Parts: sequence; C-alpha cells; structure tokens
Amino acid sequence: MNQSPSPAPHIAIAIDGPAASGKSTLARLLAQRLGLIMVNSGDMYRAITWKVLQQHIDPRDPAAVIALLERIAIHCGHDGMTSTITIDGVDPRDALRSEAINANVSTIAAIPAVRDKLIDLQRGYLRHASIVMEGRDIGSVVFPNTPYKIYVDAAEHVRAARRHDMGEVDSIAQRDAADSQRAAAPLVVAPGATILDNSHHTIESGLTAVLEILRQQGLVGAE
Repeated sequence: MNQSPSPAPHIAIAIDGPAASGKSTLARLLAQRLGLIMVNSGDMYRAITWKVLQQHIDPRDPAAVIALLERIAIHCGHDGMTSTITIDGVDPRDALRSEAINANVSTIAAIPAVRDKLIDLQRGYLRHASIVMEGRDIGSVVFPNTPYKIYVDAAEHVRAARRHDMGEVDSIAQRDAADSQRAAAPLVVAPGATILDNSHHTIESGLTAVLEILRQQGLVGAE
C-alpha cells in the first residue's frame, strides 16, 4: 500500500539587523510574497517593556523584571499572517512605539531571563507554521540551524533619518551600542548569513534583493 508523503517541515527565514535598517518592512513584504507568517521579535521585547513600565518597575532592576516575568501570562499567536502578543490578556500593540518604550527596550532585552523566555516562545511558532522572523539574534540564537539567513544593514545616517521620519527620537548610535555590546545574544552577523546593504534600496528593489539571496540559499519558490 502506498503511503502518503510526509508533510514538509516548517521553515524559518531569519532576518536580522540593527534599528531602522528596513528589516521589518522587508520581512513583512517577504512573508506576504511567500505566504508565511511574519513574526516581529522586537515587538515581543517591547511588550515586556510595556508591562514593566505599566507596573512602575525599574527596567534597570533585573530581579524585579524577572519576578514580573514569572507572574504574568504571555500568549503569542497570529492575526492572519502577522504575529501577535498579549500579556495578561491585553494586546499592547498600540503603545509599543512610545518614546518611553524606545528608551528602555534595549535594557529589558539585555536581561538573559527575558531572552530565554521569549526565545522559547519564538521557537514555538515553528511547530505550527513556516515563518519569516525578524530581530537581532534570529539567525545566531533563535534559529541557528536555518539555512535561510539575511542580515539587513544600512548606513547610520540613513537609519537615523528613517527613525526621524517615523517620529522616533532615540539615538541610533546608542541603540547600536546597547544591542551589539550586551552579554546576552548580542547583535551579530550570524554564521551563514548574507549581508544586504539596504542604504539605497527602494522597498521594491530591496524585496527583489532578498528574494534573490534566498534563491541562492536554496529556498524553493523564492522567485
């Protein structure tokens, strides 16, 4: 008797890079093009930061942050093709780009226990679907074995201008330093990742470049 072929395993496409490099936009468009779920790992750290600030906890107090982490309920899911996160049943997405969160998210993301908790949740997506996940340690820590890794970069002045255009005033240089110098899962170019300089790409040409990289990395259907 012929057996049905086993279903293809789910895949993870890792899109890493510094703030305002354009990785979120490219990840979202790529997920739409390929019919995958787009997971914004940064929003997960922002959601924890939102809860910390809402509870009037000092983000620089790791013990207090960890104690909060142990008593809250975090649920990760998706709405259509986009990831969602709720904390104690509340969806904080409308507050995640506030100046206060921008100023504190790197501090929260540097706490190893926070990263461990969220990495487990991030990996959980792959049990249910193929994904495009963007962040700072996706190819290096979250999915180190995926063959599909892209590091999206751009010149600092370009990223600063993009940040300004988005109405966000945090320092690109400070964010870069905090993300690259932290002890826990620092921002690095993951082994096997292809670097895309997104300084001068349009959205359309950037997406074309990402698809070409993935084709070269062996992703079927990345035309």
